[in-house]
Amino acid sequence: MLNPKPRTTVEELIRQGDALALLQKAGELHGHFCPFLALGVRAGLTAIQALGIQENLGMEEVVAILECNNCFSDGIQAVTGCTFGNNALIYRDVGKTAVTLARRDGTAVRVALRAEYVETFRQNLPEEASALFRKIVQEHQEATPEEHRRLMELWTEASYQQLHVPEGELFAVQHMTITVPPRSRIFASVRCAICGESVMETRARVRDGQFICIPCAQAEHYRLTGNGIAVEVA
Repeated sequence: MLNPKPRTTVEELIRQGDALALLQKAGELHGHFCPFLALGVRAGLTAIQALGIQENLGMEEVVAILECNNCFSDGIQAVTGCTFGNNALIYRDVGKTAVTLARRDGTAVRVALRAEYVETFRQNLPEEASALFRKIVQEHQEATPEEHRRLMELWTEASYQQLHVPEGELFAVQHMTITVPPRSRIFASVRCAICGESVMETRARVRDGQFICIPCAQAEHYRLTGNGIAVEVA
């Protein structure tokens, strides 16, 4: 029998302040451990504790406004329970490693990674880790299995280290009141007259009185990749 409250374990870890176990959970989502995943875990934990949130059912009673789409974001999703799929994650494409967590009444806290910490982290990163990161992640060069293994090992160590940095060195925390966006609407679906697939009515185009999906209409639409949001023609 499925537990109707699947976040029970995560929420107990939050109450215990067990950042290490939360990082393990986030790693299951992210696929590997890395420093910014750990920082996302720390930021999510900081925000939840600051707001005194005991439970999140994923019904938009808690909303996270993310300002980046890097590894940090998966730490936020894993800890807060606010995701794209449950409509509680709002993405602002401004390129800052920061998140604002808010209750439905607008009570909110913004947690932003301090620039000086990022600079210090980069300066103190071992040369081996920097070189492997540059080769494999930044430049996408072909690497040996041993180099991949070694990067994952070093990155896991660096992730663990982020759990022990004093919170004040990591984040600027700002309490505020915001206007929370309305709860998401449930839109009707229609069938594309060309391919026959189901499509959200608000995304369909109308031609000669018939609904046509964006790909069949070869229409412009937004696409989110690791490089940000861009307009694409199907």
